[in-house]
Amino acid sequence: MGRGIAEVAAVAGLDVLIVEASESQRQAVPIQIRKSIERGVRAGKVSDSVERIARRITWSGELDAAATADFVIEAVPEQESLKLDVFTRLDRTCPPGTILASNTSSISLTRLASATKRHDRIVGMHFFNPVPVMAPVEIVRAEHTSDETISATRQLAEHIGKQAFVVRDRPGFVVNRVLMPLINEAAIALSEGVADAATIDSLMKLGCNHPMGPLRLADLIGLDVCLSILDVLYHELGEKFRPCQRLAELVKAGKLGRKTDEGFYKY
Repeated sequence: MGRGIAEVAAVAGLDVLIVEASESQRQAVPIQIRKSIERGVRAGKVSDSVERIARRITWSGELDAAATADFVIEAVPEQESLKLDVFTRLDRTCPPGTILASNTSSISLTRLASATKRHDRIVGMHFFNPVPVMAPVEIVRAEHTSDETISATRQLAEHIGKQAFVVRDRPGFVVNRVLMPLINEAAIALSEGVADAATIDSLMKLGCNHPMGPLRLADLIGLDVCLSILDVLYHELGEKFRPCQRLAELVKAGKLGRKTDEGFYKY
């Protein structure tokens, strides 16, 4: 997700700093971004040159490098304790006027804001995967998010070619609150032997006009991410969001979907 956010921002002409703790990722991700931009150029969706876009992206392994940022988008894994730590450090590092946004897909922005002294400048900016392709962004208003912060975030989303929708800070926001129960129920149907994965997905595609079946979509999102979101929904909203045991078992086995070459399907 972070890679995709950085790419669309650079393609839109913005200077981007990526803070990535892993040295191996700092070596691998620029190659992946370049390949994605090249695909955009070939498809006629990107008019600028690959070289010019790539020069807009700089890298660091240290969060202190964000001290010069006007706008920060956090995209670390969906773990509340990790995000709270990042927000605490960003609040100490960034100037008072810097807006701190989170790409969280389920965690309360109001709780994340509590780790800072800039409650009015904390906002959710939930992108969808793959970021260069998917148009919407959920802009999440926390309890104390100011109108100015919402306006600036909307302007940024539109500048990078996204369609912004402002939503309230509630578990799962809109999309994941509706989507994750669908994925979970598909996993339950699979575990109960109602049908195999391909049949479930084919019926949902053809019967509901979905572009992708729920199980293959879960593999694309990442089964670990799906489980994390469902855990939040379950603890915040109750029993109807209890994660399917089959989903939890796949995550425990390290079968996380496309990114590990196996989830509900093998790739």
